[in-house]
Amino acid sequence: MARRDLTGAVDFSVLEAATAGMDDISEEILGLFVQQAGIWSPMLTTAESGWRDAAHTLRGAAGGIGAGDLAAACAEAEEADEAVSEGALLRVRDALDRALADVAAYRHELMLKGLKG
Repeated sequence: MARRDLTGAVDFSVLEAATAGMDDISEEILGLFVQQAGIWSPMLTTAESGWRDAAHTLRGAAGGIGAGDLAAACAEAEEADEAVSEGALLRVRDALDRALADVAAYRHELMLKGLKG
């Protein structure tokens, strides 16, 4: 998996602008995003009482790396009525999966770039 595998779920120009193109900082931020996803994603179900908090936290993390679709899905879920909240959370989980795939491809590219010196 490398940059050629990016789907567009994450606009990495947002991250690159925030880090002034410093690959080590980008890698650190993406690593934190992956950690946050691992912590909060199990709560993205209405069976968990803190699901709105999970969506809110992921929304902020997504915005920071340029995952606009994920941030939008999280915002929708945060505001969703109980009757439609599980569907909204499904959209969050799908958007998170797409963002994580792009993050993996981008991190792989950063690793390869680091090997080249």
